[in-house]
Amino acid sequence: MSKIKEQLLAHLHNEVFCRLGVSPVHGIGVFAVRAIPKGENPLASRLKYREVKFSHAELKKLPRGVRKEIDIFCYYDKDAIFVPEIGMNSMNMAIYLNHSKEPNVRYRKNGQLKALKDIKVGEELFLDYDQSYGEKHTFK
Repeated sequence: MSKIKEQLLAHLHNEVFCRLGVSPVHGIGVFAVRAIPKGENPLASRLKYREVKFSHAELKKLPRGVRKEIDIFCYYDKDAIFVPEIGMNSMNMAIYLNHSKEPNVRYRKNGQLKALKDIKVGEELFLDYDQSYGEKHTFK
């Protein structure tokens, strides 16, 4: 068996914990497809995830539809917009983590997720946006 095949098989056996689904809380959410032990990274990826910082002016002339996708799926503040280095046609499942003041996952300082408790099959994963992003979030 090739090394890549071995690594991918190990990933499938040991690191795939979640799926996307309809959330009773808001739109789409992330759900456990198998038990996730406390301390585990439920969304471990084989890709290096990095973001590229743009000023608002640099992205201002993008087509309206593309700009809307960036507004929905990318982190931004008053000074900058952070777009995934892998582009907008690949997906990071973490963008579908819904907010809760009683989260069951959080980001570590290294940017990786961590389960705060054992998470059962079928349970939705929640992140406290205020804690994770260091600012107060309001929802429409």
